[in-house]
Amino acid sequence: MTPGTRGRHALTSSPWAPRADPFAAPLVALLTAMQTTYKTPPGRDRQSRPMSTSTPAPVPFEPTEPIRFDTKIAVLLRADLASWQRLNVTAFLVSGLGATLPEVVGEPYEDADGARYLPMFRQPVLVFEGEKETLRAAHGRALGRALPCAVFTADLFATGNDRDNRAAVRAVPTADLDLVGLAVYGPRGGVDKVLKGARMHP
Repeated sequence: MTPGTRGRHALTSSPWAPRADPFAAPLVALLTAMQTTYKTPPGRDRQSRPMSTSTPAPVPFEPTEPIRFDTKIAVLLRADLASWQRLNVTAFLVSGLGATLPEVVGEPYEDADGARYLPMFRQPVLVFEGEKETLRAAHGRALGRALPCAVFTADLFATGNDRDNRAAVRAVPTADLDLVGLAVYGPRGGVDKVLKGARMHP
């Protein structure tokens, strides 16, 4: 005990009184620094997102190695036809090849959902144009080579059914047919010779 003096309280000192720990302050500072270092700060790029359950997009179609055909399907149109006539003549001409030459028709089509579609030609159809004389010469060469050939004459624009179409062609001699289009199928070299003088349709 320390005796008190006038004007001052006596101070009490005990060996069991808690003393300040010299290591406490550095330890607290270290723990605070660790919390700051390892805590993940909020950010726009770390927002929680639900897992996606959407169906993956289908893989786009990529063509494989090209197939080269040793045959050719070609349509030759007279150059002075109107646009609607070109379309009409082409559709009629190629229908003749598909109806009688099963080897030119491929397999039925089917989309990713299983919907089925009709088969089409297994190879490209090349469309050419030429003057009246070019068409007449091509017609003669196709007949001379005995190549499968379909013809469309100007008279068929005035008819509306297959019966009348056939009658209109049958009424005219071969040399006098007013040809506006023909379709031919055969070996590539043979068809190229038939179409000599024609040009690709623009």
